[in-house]
Amino acid sequence: MDVSELRRSATGRALDRKDLDDDPFLQFEAWFGEACESDAPDPNAMSISTVDDRGRPSSRTVLLKYFDATGFVFFTNLTSAKAQDMEGNENVALLFFWPPFGRQVRIAGTAARIPKKETLRYFMTRPRGSQIGAWVSAQSSVIGSRSLLEAKFDEVKRKFAEGEVPLPSFWGGYRVVPRDIEFWQGRTNRLHDRFRYTRPDDDWSIERLAP
Repeated sequence: MDVSELRRSATGRALDRKDLDDDPFLQFEAWFGEACESDAPDPNAMSISTVDDRGRPSSRTVLLKYFDATGFVFFTNLTSAKAQDMEGNENVALLFFWPPFGRQVRIAGTAARIPKKETLRYFMTRPRGSQIGAWVSAQSSVIGSRSLLEAKFDEVKRKFAEGEVPLPSFWGGYRVVPRDIEFWQGRTNRLHDRFRYTRPDDDWSIERLAP
C-alpha cells in the first residue's frame, strides 16, 4: 500500500526562543495544560521506548500520572516486558504528540522505580475495577483466552469483596528523569520549530535544532 500522499500540512504558530520558559518542566506544564483544555484525545498518553537485553527496542503507549521537577511518573506491572527492559537498561525515551496543536515533546532520560509508599498513595486513588485488574493480569505473558482473564477477575473480585484492595507486590511506578527534552512545533513547508533543553551541569541550556 502506497501512503506517500497521506499527509497534512502543519500550520502551527511560530515558536521562538523568547516564548520558552527557562525551565523545561514549566514549559511542559504550559503545553500540557493547553492540550488538556483542548479536544486533544488522551493528552497524558505517551509512548515509552525501552531496549531489551539483546539490544532490541520496543515502544508502547502508557499514561502519564503526574510530573514535577524530578521527572515524569507512570505505573505498570513489574513483571511486564517494559519493566524487565528498564531493570536491565535504565535508558528510555518518551514521546507526547498533540495533533490539534501540531506539537510533540520528546524526552530522553533514565527510569527508576519509585518508593513503594508513593506507589501505594497512587494505587489507592484508582477505580476499584482497575485495582482488581492489576491483580489479574500477568502483563505480557501468553494466555489461552480472554475468558481466563474474566474468570480470574471474578475470582479476585470475590476475594477482596470486603474492604480495600491491597497493592500487589508486582505492581509499581517508575520515574523518568530527563537528560534532554525537545519541544517541536509543526510549521508550514516542513520548516518546523525545534528547541532542545539539555543540562550539562546544574542549569538547563536551550538550543534551536534544524527541522
